[in-house]
Amino acid sequence: MEKYDILIVGAGPIGLACGLAAQKAGLTYLIIEKGCLTNSLYNYPLYMTFFSTSEKLEIGGIPWVSISAKPIRPEALEYYRRVAVSNKLQVRLFEQVESITPGYTIKTSKATYTADNVIIATGFYDIPNMLHIPGEELPKVTHYYKDPHFYATQKVLVVGANNSSVDAALETYRKGADVTMVIREGEIGKRVKYWVKPDIENRIAEGSIKVYYHSNLKAIREREVDILTPEGMVTIENDYVLALTGYQPNFGFLEKAGIQLSADEMRRPKYNPDTMETNMPGIYLAGVVCGGMDTGVWFIENSRDHADKIVANILSKK
Repeated sequence: MEKYDILIVGAGPIGLACGLAAQKAGLTYLIIEKGCLTNSLYNYPLYMTFFSTSEKLEIGGIPWVSISAKPIRPEALEYYRRVAVSNKLQVRLFEQVESITPGYTIKTSKATYTADNVIIATGFYDIPNMLHIPGEELPKVTHYYKDPHFYATQKVLVVGANNSSVDAALETYRKGADVTMVIREGEIGKRVKYWVKPDIENRIAEGSIKVYYHSNLKAIREREVDILTPEGMVTIENDYVLALTGYQPNFGFLEKAGIQLSADEMRRPKYNPDTMETNMPGIYLAGVVCGGMDTGVWFIENSRDHADKIVANILSKK
């Protein structure tokens, strides 16, 4: 059975940053990822533009040179892949961590490992927030948006008002889709990228993209949907639904590892912000998983230092 100083769960940007920090400190480590390298970024829309500039997305002090100030998804995949490969990070892909038991013994879909410390850097992109309405299970419904070409000439309903929803609405509209948005609030989200917000507001104002504010999608059928609006129920024709209502961490995985979650709706995991160590000694959190349901708190740029905090704490114990 292989034994490490640190086992890192998740090979996203922050998981890779933890690997770089461990390697620099001379600690033995292994990064386990259930999907491909930077799996969440891989599943982002094809040409998504980051809100942050490239230097704020760098890890391990390794420079990222992008074509423009704000890089796009293909550049991010290339950067993080080059970081992992050129630094010979110890990563095992397409291997699912199934359990973490005191000791620590880590059982995966392919092997069993032991480690003195575990870092959970699993993000929050794998589990969508469901609408829990009739018809949500239909093939025409997706909680992930990838490429606008697929929706050309189709009647598309986009649920949500934040970055992913706005990007999907604009891009599918520009590929010839008939786009309608359903928004619970009375306006486009305040966190929408500042260079995109005027675009979506102008398209709505001119009627190119239709919108129902203060409304909720209530039912989905093969050729139509029901929307509850302030004026009552409205039924419109529909081919596809993009339910981009956000995502959440794998709370079941955290609880199974013994990590306590707050009792409120945010379900924030318990950890020491100075060391990132949870209530389980030797188990640490890194990255956006720290925020629980408050997924707008942590990003790559403000959680990169989690790696250094964790490694410093592990070294202090030695």
